[in-house]
Amino acid sequence: MEAVITSMVADRPVVIFSRSTCCMSHTIKTLISGFGANPTVYELDEIQNGQQIERALQQMGCKPTVPAVFIGEQLIGGPNQIMTLQVKNQLVPLLIRAGAIWI
Repeated sequence: MEAVITSMVADRPVVIFSRSTCCMSHTIKTLISGFGANPTVYELDEIQNGQQIERALQQMGCKPTVPAVFIGEQLIGGPNQIMTLQVKNQLVPLLIRAGAIWI
């Protein structure tokens, strides 16, 4: 299943695995989009193999499993990791390096 996740994030600057009903996922999508990035979003409750993907994300260390954010094909983590990067002013440089946004 990790291979499926790898192919889902390949060649995409920002990928967010989300659940359509998760308010934290919505917050993270809004934050990243607010910088001008256009993340690829997979709503795990709306795609066919969402439960298997969610289990694989958990095995990769995502707790909670959503939102799970990949930037530059690297698993960054969930809301705590994203907000920590934001507070330290490291999120925008990461998005720029991944080619998600341009200044």
